[in-house]
Amino acid sequence: MNVFLQIIQNPVLLVPACSWIIAQILKSIISAIVNKRFSFDRLVGDGGMPSGHSATVTSLAIMCGLVNGFDSAAFGLATIFAIVVMHDATGVRRETGKQAVSIIKMAELLNDYVSEKDEVIKTDKLKVLVGHTPWQVVCGAALGAVIAILYSLVFM
Repeated sequence: MNVFLQIIQNPVLLVPACSWIIAQILKSIISAIVNKRFSFDRLVGDGGMPSGHSATVTSLAIMCGLVNGFDSAAFGLATIFAIVVMHDATGVRRETGKQAVSIIKMAELLNDYVSEKDEVIKTDKLKVLVGHTPWQVVCGAALGAVIAILYSLVFM
């Protein structure tokens, strides 16, 4: 069998990839409704509702369990990986976003006081939406679980 065909037919790869895509599309739709404008950054960016990372790793863990057994090393590894990713999304990455907001505010204040000769403090590259609230992570995990279970009911 062709290697490419094997890869795209592998449910442990296919379902998490689809979960991420669906989560990103939903995130874009929700953001467009809330902000009353579409942002391409929401389609590929981090942060927001639901968590694409959580949807991906949850569906990965469930698919590992369904394909290899819930007593397998693959399921155990994927589950621990999912826990670490979701904890990181609500912890370090969320705090990074909060820090970016503070840095941007401080830079704006400093820019008001620098003379024209001084270099302006630039913060336009800082990402603010990099982490998730616990609710965004839970919704992403639920989405990933639903997608994995639906796949298994229809195709396995």
